[in-house]
Amino acid sequence: MEDFLWFKDITKDFGATRAVDNVSLTVRRGEIFSLLGPSGCGKTTLLRMLAGFEAPDTGRIILENQDITDLPPNLRRVNTIFQNYALFPHMTVRENIAFGLKVAKKPKAIIAAEVDRMLAMIQMQDHADKRPAQISGGQKQRVAIARALVLKPNVLLLDEPLAALDLKLRQKMLLELSLIHDEVGITFIYVTHDQGEAMSISDRIAVMNNGRIEQIGTPAEIYEAPKSSFVAAFIGDTNFFDGRITEVLDPEYCRISVPDLPDMLCFNDKKLAKGDLVHLSIRPEKFQISLDPPHAGVKYNVLRGVVEDIIYQGDHTRYWVNVGEDWNISISRQHTRFMLDEKPINWHDKVFISWFADDGFMLERYSEKDEELLPTPPQTVGESDAPLEDESDEQEPEAENRP
Repeated sequence: MEDFLWFKDITKDFGATRAVDNVSLTVRRGEIFSLLGPSGCGKTTLLRMLAGFEAPDTGRIILENQDITDLPPNLRRVNTIFQNYALFPHMTVRENIAFGLKVAKKPKAIIAAEVDRMLAMIQMQDHADKRPAQISGGQKQRVAIARALVLKPNVLLLDEPLAALDLKLRQKMLLELSLIHDEVGITFIYVTHDQGEAMSISDRIAVMNNGRIEQIGTPAEIYEAPKSSFVAAFIGDTNFFDGRITEVLDPEYCRISVPDLPDMLCFNDKKLAKGDLVHLSIRPEKFQISLDPPHAGVKYNVLRGVVEDIIYQGDHTRYWVNVGEDWNISISRQHTRFMLDEKPINWHDKVFISWFADDGFMLERYSEKDEELLPTPPQTVGESDAPLEDESDEQEPEAENRP
């Protein structure tokens, strides 16, 4: 897919608040591209600037090699679907879909044919003469999509389109949105704060925070290889460990010292050296939990702990295991078999947790001001004639992975 939409150095202020801070990104033709982030991160403001409802203070927006930064909304081949769908209550489903074509003064025969095509695509032929009050929330959303697509825009903007729907309907509509996208083939830009929605529907995701883009990538890249602590914590759940490399075992693996825990073996994808600080992320589902000692291989880590809390969630169970002073590790165990077939793990049980060295992912390195929070690595014989430092007065970092 080729790039056909560019945001170049976009900045937008509302009074003293910077909503979008020097954002640059490209969107490819025909993809579903999601802007994901918490409330107030700037994602909706970026969408409104693309639609023409807001003007950037600096920067340009280029669509298919045309600068549309200063174009009014009605001259952009961009349509928006809002949270409340904005259907006309006094019009039928058919009339709502036809509205844009009538405003554009298309011939009646073309309007009728295009509306029939849209009704068939959203499977609403039997509801064409009903008014919005007579159809369900999911059906209203389909009508809003058809009304936007009938004008054949280059880009369809979806601003939190599923926010008003219940969980089951959201899941159903995500599938329908994906099928509609595959049929019409135009670019969707999807704004949401729901990580599950973005992961389910997107080809690529831009994670935003405080007006800036933290990371752009496929759902798998964002989840498995986050570039910052914010991305790792916002996309799903994770456990953070702060430590220092005590030994580089080979070009690919290293040993990390973490306060109050045994040393950990980790895949050294950042090619860090002995003494470097590490901020490590390990997802809850990467851990194995058992009552008996695991049959761990040479590249596995094993810790002992006590179960502090358990939450049963149907398809999986969440455990919080205390493994040391102020260290509670979050673990997610998928139910691949009927739970009663095995001995259950209960509160206050002594357990083993293990994980493969490759399952820890190194995040961005700490700045120098953070070094005092971590102990210095022990020196090996022959490195220096100076005595080892006394680490008894070192300040330990506050644990970030409490449930």
